[in-house]
Amino acid sequence: MSTSDTTTVSPPTGFAAKVKQVGPGLLAAAAGVGAGDLVATMVAGARFGTVLLWAAVLGAVLKLALAEGVGRWHLASGSTLLDGWRRLGRWATVFFGVYIVIWGFVYGATAMSAVGLPLNALFGGLDVRYWAMIAGVVGLVLVWLQRYQIFEKFITVLVLIKFVSVVSVAFLVAPDLVALAGGLVPRLPDGSVIYVLGLVGGVGGTITMAAYGYWMIAKGWKGTGWLSMMRLDNAVGYTMTAIFVIAMLIVGANLLLGQNLTENDKGLLILGTELGNRYGDWARILFLVGFLAVTTTSLLGVWNGVSLLFTDWTRTIRMPHGAAAEVSAESLRTEHSTATETGYEARAAERSTPFRAYLVWLTIPPMALLFFDKPFALTLIYGVLGAAFMPFLGVTLILLLNSKRIAADGRSGWLSNVLLAVASALFVVLLVIDVWGRVS
Repeated sequence: MSTSDTTTVSPPTGFAAKVKQVGPGLLAAAAGVGAGDLVATMVAGARFGTVLLWAAVLGAVLKLALAEGVGRWHLASGSTLLDGWRRLGRWATVFFGVYIVIWGFVYGATAMSAVGLPLNALFGGLDVRYWAMIAGVVGLVLVWLQRYQIFEKFITVLVLIKFVSVVSVAFLVAPDLVALAGGLVPRLPDGSVIYVLGLVGGVGGTITMAAYGYWMIAKGWKGTGWLSMMRLDNAVGYTMTAIFVIAMLIVGANLLLGQNLTENDKGLLILGTELGNRYGDWARILFLVGFLAVTTTSLLGVWNGVSLLFTDWTRTIRMPHGAAAEVSAESLRTEHSTATETGYEARAAERSTPFRAYLVWLTIPPMALLFFDKPFALTLIYGVLGAAFMPFLGVTLILLLNSKRIAADGRSGWLSNVLLAVASALFVVLLVIDVWGRVS
């Protein structure tokens, strides 16, 4: 990150000035929505129409609460989320270390394949796995060389492309607005519980939520004076995500209602084909461009954000944990008055060996999985750890944000506590369902 990236600036005043600062929330929200989320939403729409619209909206609200909690911890504590976890005990840091290594290996192949699918559909010529490998290497090079300000602008353009393309397709299929409004009333049709849980708990919720604070550091946001800006930033990001998810639900409901779709990324190609058959090849291409923008933002967001998390993990794992890491409120204000004084240096992070090593880990070793079926044991561990991360994030945020580890004006109020508790409980239910399904 360049020097300008980490220079502390004063919080903006006025709505227009705040809008110009919006950025990290778009990155976090965009990186959290991948091909799997598109498929889940499309299949829910195909099976239940727009009846489950309320679940998509509720999911966006809960993700917003989690993202706001992550941002508030960084601003009110003056330290990173990894610093917070080490104060809870070594168990939290060790869990995250095991999770991030296994997750990166399996997700690397998943993310590259997701980009390879629309590239193959748009350009042909190569097998999906080879397009996937090209996408992974290009992503590695872009993130290796980039600076935050350029990275943010590039991702913002991709977000606008995916937003405009998918929302345009939703308008194209001419949804029933009365039925759409009726979908805001909570209902549970027969067989819909698992899809409701998926929409509420899955869409836009990944490890990239924990990376949000590092992108704020890159923008120079520091201190509780930035809380209102951070909340607007997150609100913009997750409002766009909610509209995007609703658009996919509409498309699935209007084009594929009643069809028994395959619940993998290739199901999106079926949707593209259906659009082409009904409206012409231009509609198929429009959707595929949006599909490509979705998967590319997810890949680049992970390649950057999760590599930053790993870099910080290599710092915190060597530091005192638990009671030894706790300091008085005065020491906290003195020692952690800036993000760099925690030991995490935003300017140097993207040039560090751990950052680049994890970039390689995300890209090169997972290419082997593009040629072979994922080993069952590895897939099982990956799935369980992945399902465990979101309740881990929710519960630890509750513990941290209600403690004296942060400034009083940054602690959680009743609304934040209720939303974080609901989100954590929901993710625990999803964890139990996921583990039961895999074991049985």
